Amino acid sequence: MSTETYIPIETLCTFYKVETSFFHGLNDYGLIEITTIETSPCIHQKQIKNLESIVRLHQDLHINFEGIDTILNLLDKIHDLQNELAATKNRLRIFED
Repeated sequence: MSTETYIPIETLCTFYKVETSFFHGLNDYGLIEITTIETSPCIHQKQIKNLESIVRLHQDLHINFEGIDTILNLLDKIHDLQNELAATKNRLRIFED
């Protein structure tokens, strides 16, 4: 396991100006996954995009973890529906030509 792909929580706390308890709360609620590397809790870099959305929702809109979870699930469903709609439109083009 390469440590280059993991970012320590302390670094993220400084960058996002939040407490470590915020990240542990997100982990407890299942919104992120914390991995311990050499006694230092870290987050995989693949989670950063999702984490940035979570931090913005929490800091800018003051949304709690339950609300964030609901919003992220709804956004995932919207994305899936958009993909399904695009696939359906592509299939319908066959009949239009």
